[in-house]
Amino acid sequence: MMSGPARPHLTFGQIVNMNVGFFGIQYSFGLQQSNMSPIYRYLGADEASLPLLWLAGPMTGLLVQPIIGAMSDRTLSPRGRRTPYFLVGAVLCSIALLFMPFSPTLWMAASLLWILDAGNNVTMEPYRAFVSDRLDPSQHSIGFLTQSAFTGLGQTLSYLTPSLLVLLGMNRDLVNGRGIPYITVGAFLIGALFSITSIWWTVRTTPELPLAPEERARIAALPRGLGAALREVAEAMREMPATMKQLAVMKLFQWYAMFCYWQYIVLSLSVTLFGTSDASSHGFREAGLVNGQIGGFYNLVAFLAAFAMVPFTRRLGPKVMHAVCLSLAGLAMLAIPSITDRALLFVPMIGVGLAWASIMGNPYVMLAGCIPPDRVGVYMGIFNMFIVIPMMIQIFTLPLYYRAWLGGNPENVVRLAGALLLCAAVTVLFVRTGVARRAHGVPEEVSVA
Repeated sequence: MMSGPARPHLTFGQIVNMNVGFFGIQYSFGLQQSNMSPIYRYLGADEASLPLLWLAGPMTGLLVQPIIGAMSDRTLSPRGRRTPYFLVGAVLCSIALLFMPFSPTLWMAASLLWILDAGNNVTMEPYRAFVSDRLDPSQHSIGFLTQSAFTGLGQTLSYLTPSLLVLLGMNRDLVNGRGIPYITVGAFLIGALFSITSIWWTVRTTPELPLAPEERARIAALPRGLGAALREVAEAMREMPATMKQLAVMKLFQWYAMFCYWQYIVLSLSVTLFGTSDASSHGFREAGLVNGQIGGFYNLVAFLAAFAMVPFTRRLGPKVMHAVCLSLAGLAMLAIPSITDRALLFVPMIGVGLAWASIMGNPYVMLAGCIPPDRVGVYMGIFNMFIVIPMMIQIFTLPLYYRAWLGGNPENVVRLAGALLLCAAVTVLFVRTGVARRAHGVPEEVSVA
């Protein structure tokens, strides 16, 4: 980060280049969202235990991101503060993606998911901090919504890759010795390539800004090591801006809902469209392809909406825009289990896509305005805790009532997701957004909305 409040304004092309790496990260996340539950079912997992097998993402996010964020705030290297973390994370992601579809057992797939999520988490928050470092505050909305656009593009392609491989001539029913379709294997191999090459492009085209001498001296004087990072996280949590605390309530509903949707949408479609829950059946594999197609569509909507949303966010404010988008997605998810025509499924995906664009952009616009500039990394990491804690709550609570309250019916899990998104839409309206300023070294929040 440069000394003083001003940073050079970047052209739109430069902002795109700095966010290309997000494409690879989100291609990887898209593969997880669309394929991990089917892979677990192919390897023999029980429906009710699926949330527990998704524990890797929330747990690694909870442990890794705040610590990595704090460490990146204190890093001085020839490559910069954030770049070393991009590169290490991208390598870990590529290795895990390469081996995932060849998992011989359930425990192996779950272990590789831990490595994959660790790599993604090492990359993610330094990357978000990098955008905040690099852009003038007046460009934060376009910067984070461009990240949202690359989220949509990366996940569109990851969801659609199996269907595209079928169009190119691969047999949709051809499986390996573990029952995993070869079109899934191909998608993960492509993801391994995208993960490393997209990060390389960002590193090559968008160097970090040089630190001012006084800033380098300040960072050099800070204590090093894991203990220092943990103390920094604890201190930052004690001094957390009010806006972050209010956003945490909204994100509790939002991310509990999204985890429910990702885990059970294939199972729900398998029942509503094909009348089966048998993971070895043609109908179940076809449900996976349908999910790839509608998931690719909602991510395409997110890609397009992220750019179109910029003037609306500036005019209405990020919290009103986010509330509208979450409401549309909530209504969409309530409707999905009632749809038995696969063509009609694309209609509610418009609402899901608008919400996904907003989820990946607008909360970070609200966050960037309330955190002090010398703690961007650690606060971005802590902010991720408000994603993973709801996911962990979902993991440990849903199996307790999946059969008792939801009748063991995956369609009801999707309906639950819709209801929770409507709750998130209401709670975000109570967030007090603000901007941070430095007065005698202490961050102070000033209301702007």
